[in-house]
Amino acid sequence: MSSAALPTCKTPIHWLGETTLKLVCGVGDLAIFSLGMLQWFFLRGIPPGVLWTNMYRIGVQSLPVIIVTGAFIGMVLAVQTYDQLRVMGIETRIGSIVNISLLKELGPVLAATMLAGRVGSAIAAELGTMRVTEQIDALTALGANPVHYLVVPRFLACVTLIPALTLVADGMGILAGWQFSTHVLGINSFHYWHHSYTYIGLWDVFTGVFKSIFFGGSIAIVACHRGFHSDAGAEGVGKAATESFVYSFVLILMIDFLAGVFLSELYLLLFGHQSSFI
Repeated sequence: MSSAALPTCKTPIHWLGETTLKLVCGVGDLAIFSLGMLQWFFLRGIPPGVLWTNMYRIGVQSLPVIIVTGAFIGMVLAVQTYDQLRVMGIETRIGSIVNISLLKELGPVLAATMLAGRVGSAIAAELGTMRVTEQIDALTALGANPVHYLVVPRFLACVTLIPALTLVADGMGILAGWQFSTHVLGINSFHYWHHSYTYIGLWDVFTGVFKSIFFGGSIAIVACHRGFHSDAGAEGVGKAATESFVYSFVLILMIDFLAGVFLSELYLLLFGHQSSFI
């Protein structure tokens, strides 16, 4: 039988093989890109004159969206939690539920998601435009390494400032949840803060900040990687920005799960013996 007579449609096995191969190659390429970035950081440090600009764009200009996001997260949690606790007659404990959910899970995850959409997409579009217009090639021709000059400052800015922005979102969520609970739902302010103080500790704050460090690193690496590998044209830049957000969001969820399991086991290892005394 000649090759022309062979079927051209792809079987499910072929599709699965191609998808697996693309996934493995993509993960490997991202890992090599990350190692190269870390190598330039440890060998050459921070390039002068570009870190503060990126910190302003990533940190200061993200404050409005983080403040609004954190405030509405706190109020939504208060509304949903109150309905459930009122059925059981323990609505005065709403402060502990709202605040621990904010600090450990919803605050870091939703803040990182918003920043993946705002910061990550912007980084991918900016670097993608530089790739399409050959500005990255021009940096190489001038003797500057593009990864060191473009990726390292953005990575450091994300890793440094996204945990700080997460704390801002947590603080706004706690204040908004308190205001809504006391002025709208009729919860006594003393009970709100008393139960929050009783059931929330420094470990809960550390859990959220610890996760947000890895969230920031994943957002920066994925966004820079997609920008560096952007296809030509406006369509390629738009695709790079979209992929940056989608991949970052998936990584945020994966990191949240893995970090949650690790921190839970670490807490039991460090403080599990105290459970019998509580």
